[in-house]
Amino acid sequence: MAKVAWIGLGVMGFPMAGHLFSKGSHDITVYNRNPAKALAWVEKLGGGRTAETPDKAALDAEYVFCCVGNDDDLREVTTGKNGAFHGMRAGAVFIDHTTASAEVARELNATGRARGIAFLDAPVSGGQTGAENGALTVMVGGDVEPFERAKPLMARYARAVTRIGPAGAGQLTKMVNQIAIAGLLQGLSEAIAFAEMAGLDLDLVMQTISKGAAQSWQMENRWRTMHEGRFDFGFAVDWMRKDLAICLDEAQRNGAKLPVTALVDTYYAEVQRLGGGRWDTSSLIALLKTSKDATK
Repeated sequence: MAKVAWIGLGVMGFPMAGHLFSKGSHDITVYNRNPAKALAWVEKLGGGRTAETPDKAALDAEYVFCCVGNDDDLREVTTGKNGAFHGMRAGAVFIDHTTASAEVARELNATGRARGIAFLDAPVSGGQTGAENGALTVMVGGDVEPFERAKPLMARYARAVTRIGPAGAGQLTKMVNQIAIAGLLQGLSEAIAFAEMAGLDLDLVMQTISKGAAQSWQMENRWRTMHEGRFDFGFAVDWMRKDLAICLDEAQRNGAKLPVTALVDTYYAEVQRLGGGRWDTSSLIALLKTSKDATK
């Protein structure tokens, strides 16, 4: 039974930490910026304990997991005042599930290494549903030995845990994931809107094309709600724009050309202006429906 700390109990971290505790019987201490969430987690799981600060949560822990908002949040809970790095012992492993920049991953890897702490950047794909069902995909950057040690614990809430390469590789892979999804969702939005305008039986159309080369997770799981204009669930547009900003910033560094990604990001900005910042990313179709309604 490992001694574990978990920092960040949002819509992803709350269920992920729950799977780690319930499936592993680990000695676990949790920290959240809002203490009420940490108390709610302990009450729901019927075990574990809370800590007032990240360093107290991480004290003597063998593994410290983290899932917070962005680069600044991550720095605050690791190297900031009362950050986890100040409480971790040499030989411990810090596993970061935040979607952040590759730059901060490399920075914290270097800082951790100087303190004898292993750092793994390990962003996830699968959204809130994947977190709740323990079926996430985890893409990891960092050294092999700490990865192999931490992998069985990450497997408690994941269906796939893969080391991609050295520090930063996990975050870069998550960028690849978000770039692919952005373009796919715009294409799917246009396809559905086109089928609607053509007066086709959309059920029949989707049953047919989902068996061919156009098939995707987004098509299988989102076409109906897109058609019905329901977006009050899933991965929020606000979060997607944060992620795409990271992608576009990294592309400026490495020289990659992302014309479609940049364009789709402007569409998501329009969704935000419609009041859809918390809508699911499939809400891109709302812009096409708005345009269609305006022509009636």
